[in-house]
Amino acid sequence: MTLRVDVQLATDDASLPTQRQLIEWARAAWRGGSDDAEVVVRAVDEAEGRRLNHEFRGSDRATNVLSFPFQPPPGVELDHLGDLVICAPVVAREALQQGKPAQAHWAHMVVHGMLHLQGYDHETDEQAVEMEGRETQILTALGFAAPYAGEQGPAETQSDGV
Repeated sequence: MTLRVDVQLATDDASLPTQRQLIEWARAAWRGGSDDAEVVVRAVDEAEGRRLNHEFRGSDRATNVLSFPFQPPPGVELDHLGDLVICAPVVAREALQQGKPAQAHWAHMVVHGMLHLQGYDHETDEQAVEMEGRETQILTALGFAAPYAGEQGPAETQSDGV
């Protein structure tokens, strides 16, 4: 019923939110259940983001957020949900390009990554509509604007005005 969040700051990027904010956003996106859980949120620089994206996804560039769900080996009981790696310079650039406040985009990346750790995906239009709808609910409840407003996305998302 409690989500423990271990924040690791491996960058001194000026756009970094506070550790308290990262924890708040992660907890807001956790749907909980009857068990406690733990997650690591790690903010990194471009070099580490690129290395991890290359190693685990085969893409030789940094990306905004990587989600690493944890699956314990058989017979091992751990409450670790997984790890999020967020590349601070990429998030800062995207926020600027999209005309969004940096904090809003950071919150979106934390929420987006947390949903991935809980099984949400956006490979199909139907999955994207569900995930984007959940992101919008969480972020607007936190006081941020709908993250997909004005962006192209699945038709259902656009018709809902988000």
